[in-house]
Amino acid sequence: MNASDQQVPFRRTVVSYVQRGERMTVGQQRAWDRHWSELGSEVTALPEGPLDLAAWFGRSAPAVLEIGSGMGETTSQLVAAQPDANYLAVEVYKPGLAQLMLRAEKLEVTNLRLLRGDAIVLLRDHIEPASLAEVRIYFPDPWPKKRHHKRRLVQPDSVRLIASRLAPGGVLHLATDWENYAEQMMEVCQAEPQLRNRYADEPGGWAPRPEWRPVTKFENRAHEEGREIHDLIFERI
Repeated sequence: MNASDQQVPFRRTVVSYVQRGERMTVGQQRAWDRHWSELGSEVTALPEGPLDLAAWFGRSAPAVLEIGSGMGETTSQLVAAQPDANYLAVEVYKPGLAQLMLRAEKLEVTNLRLLRGDAIVLLRDHIEPASLAEVRIYFPDPWPKKRHHKRRLVQPDSVRLIASRLAPGGVLHLATDWENYAEQMMEVCQAEPQLRNRYADEPGGWAPRPEWRPVTKFENRAHEEGREIHDLIFERI
């Protein structure tokens, strides 16, 4: 592997998230105090270079990265349903990570690790090229106003970076309930030469909604408000 394979240039001028309050419930604080030192890390506190996932998880297994785990409603169920995967969740919202640990504790999962901070920095500086089995981005902030579209996570540079971190045959799975963002996602992913659409022959190239992806209250709300859910599943060539 040459040097250009190891590092994908990525200079950011804006970020796709906003910083929110960090006040936690009593239960969230207890979960944080019990589990964060073992299960979590700040992205900014990671040692220089790639994460040693096998050491952190205590085993070698296919690695799944979810970007933006929110309050953990979906993530905890996905982790429990994939005990053979090393599941990484990256999120900027501290109470959300605490709530995810609380949910994971109730489900008695052991294959989850959490990272707090910028997913792009994590991917760029701490994830080995061709090391991930899957990257999942479910219902990212749509930044619906046109002047804010530049803040959307799914952009050509970020998708190129993500694709470089997927192993051959690895999957990038996106889902959104915003039509305009779905179209942007499709355009960006189709233009990325490292990826191919697994469902290119389906109408519009959209993937069927996977039955295993849990339905959240936000997805139900989107249906109630008349917004269609779009899934996109692309594979690393």
